[in-house]
Amino acid sequence: MIAIDTNILVRLVVRDDDVQAGRAAALFEHNEIYVCKTVLLEAEWVLRFSYELDRPVILDVLKKVAGLPQVTVEDSPAVAEALDIFEAGMDFADALHLASSRDAMQFATFDECLKKRADTVATDRYVVLA
Repeated sequence: MIAIDTNILVRLVVRDDDVQAGRAAALFEHNEIYVCKTVLLEAEWVLRFSYELDRPVILDVLKKVAGLPQVTVEDSPAVAEALDIFEAGMDFADALHLASSRDAMQFATFDECLKKRADTVATDRYVVLA
């Protein structure tokens, strides 16, 4: 199994460098791939800010990569939940933080917008303002 860096995933998606995109595709084609949550987090940010991709496109990309048979995603239940919350309108980073803290009784934040979104789209999570 090979763990990948964010740049491998981004290159595979955006294909803005033919040589690197081909090498990234070959990695996925010939190996079992491990994707850390932090790679997904950073990839979402890069795709949104650097490549200006829209939420539905990013969501589709992340779901497709996570669903590939040769891909293992770190803490896949939390990532799947975060993708659902992201799809419902929450920022992906906030969604991943919230989903990853599922063993905690509460999630504390100073971010009032996060709390409002969580109260709407992640009703099984108890978010409190600190």
